[in-house]
Amino acid sequence: MRSSLRCFAALVMLALQLMGIGLGHAQEAPKPRRSGAEFMNPDLQAMQRDDALNPGMLWVKQGHDLWQRQPTASTRTSNRSCASCHGEASQSMRGVAARYPAFDDVSKRPINLTQRINLCRVNQSQAPAWRAESAELLAMESYIALQSRGLPITPPSDARLQPFIDQGQQRYNQRMGQLNLSCAQCHDERAGLRLGGNLIPQAHPTAYPVYRLEWQGVGSLQRRLRNCMSGVRAQAYPFGAPELVELELYLAAQARGMSLESPGVRP
Repeated sequence: MRSSLRCFAALVMLALQLMGIGLGHAQEAPKPRRSGAEFMNPDLQAMQRDDALNPGMLWVKQGHDLWQRQPTASTRTSNRSCASCHGEASQSMRGVAARYPAFDDVSKRPINLTQRINLCRVNQSQAPAWRAESAELLAMESYIALQSRGLPITPPSDARLQPFIDQGQQRYNQRMGQLNLSCAQCHDERAGLRLGGNLIPQAHPTAYPVYRLEWQGVGSLQRRLRNCMSGVRAQAYPFGAPELVELELYLAAQARGMSLESPGVRP
């Protein structure tokens, strides 16, 4: 309870400070882009770099097992595993995570990697979709994302995505919640400063799915976005909502060219 009150008080103080910023910050030169890993202490940086220490690799291992496994007899009408269609993930999935969200021809909207995984699972393996933030879905996303580690984030150069990128940008800059704060006010204007004792990172999605010490587990970018919305006392969009995918798409566009670190480690 005391921790929640301290966090709320810190957010209120931040809101008061931000209301006094005025137009000066908007006119400053853009800050150099920095991964969230650069804002961590050396111990956490070392944990992310060493696969033997990185807890996210446990989810990667489970994802590798799921990649090879056929759906169980009680749920399947097809005997297709991921590997039976795609072969070795190290080859077929290389670069895939760096290209999502991407435009889906069926829904005529952008979808993220977890949505693509579930579409493939339902349509190709004829198995039920995995629940959002389930261990299985996070494991599969972590395994696929690992195949692109070290590659640059390269959202598709697809004109059909531009209206959705614009929507994501609008939401990123829009004040929300009882604290009346936007994503940009924290992660652009105040990056590198402290909130509740923690450094505020820039909002680059370079490490997802990510193992957070706060969660004691791996979580998706959408989970982090929803946490931020709850932190400013706003109503969080449900997992898979178009608004969250548009935010993901905008963040990917902003991070174009930065290296993918998945699975990352964060405080």
